[in-house]
Amino acid sequence: QVQLVQSGGGSVQAGESLRLSCSASGSTGNCMAWFRQTPGKERDGVAGILNYRFTTYGNSVKGRFTISQDNAKNTLYLQMNSLKPEDTAMYYCAAGWTSVDYTKYPTGCVPAYWGQGTQVTVSS
Repeated sequence: QVQLVQSGGGSVQAGESLRLSCSASGSTGNCMAWFRQTPGKERDGVAGILNYRFTTYGNSVKGRFTISQDNAKNTLYLQMNSLKPEDTAMYYCAAGWTSVDYTKYPTGCVPAYWGQGTQVTVSS
């Protein structure tokens, strides 16, 4: 059984940094990703890591966010720097299998499993 347990998040001022973590157990597929969602909107891909090495980023976070994976600890991270108020959202980690349909799956990862979500709030 796959379990994804998230930690991190919180409230910060614009320009500050946060790091999210996602501890995985079980057979999680060949990719992991971070998504975010605001009330009334769809869940959007933020960043993905495919086959343990290839990374993808949404345009709005490129250059500010870094996704990484510690295979020894089975943990996924999202380092978020230079945070903006528009980054405010519920963040979810996901695990699944890769897809080459980047139009449909911008992170390159088709999620099959989800973490419980963690709130990130950035104030101006």
